Amino acid sequence: MYHPYFDGPLLLHDDMGTYAPRIHQRIIARLTAGLGHMYFQEKTLALEPLPETMVDEGGASPTPDLILANNDNDTIPVIIEVCHTAGLKQDMRKIIKLVDEDLYGILEGFIYDYKTQIWYRYQVGNGGLLEETSVSEQLSLDLNAFLVD
Repeated sequence: MYHPYFDGPLLLHDDMGTYAPRIHQRIIARLTAGLGHMYFQEKTLALEPLPETMVDEGGASPTPDLILANNDNDTIPVIIEVCHTAGLKQDMRKIIKLVDEDLYGILEGFIYDYKTQIWYRYQVGNGGLLEETSVSEQLSLDLNAFLVD
């Protein structure tokens, strides 16, 4: 069993908290359920969807809301962040940095702003420019389809 090391007082500070309102978690759950069904049951998706999973298992690393992992070559071709309008710029910077650093094999990063219901995509080679689209070239599908009733 894994036991994380912690050498501090057992007090919760604001910087230790998680921003996870129900609507945020509901969107992550819907994406995970839809993509998970394609991966586990239908076997039509080659990448495993994993929520709140760190991108580097070797140590502390960023943790996108959802990663799509290629377990054959240990890369993460697609990541997804869910946010509200107030956190959009921060998530945009995070996605661009993770894709451009090329440390984890991330080819596409998505951000979904649930307040405006707008998707943004950033791909390798976009030079810092995000596109308003929910269509993933890596997955050959429209991610917004999982959020529409």
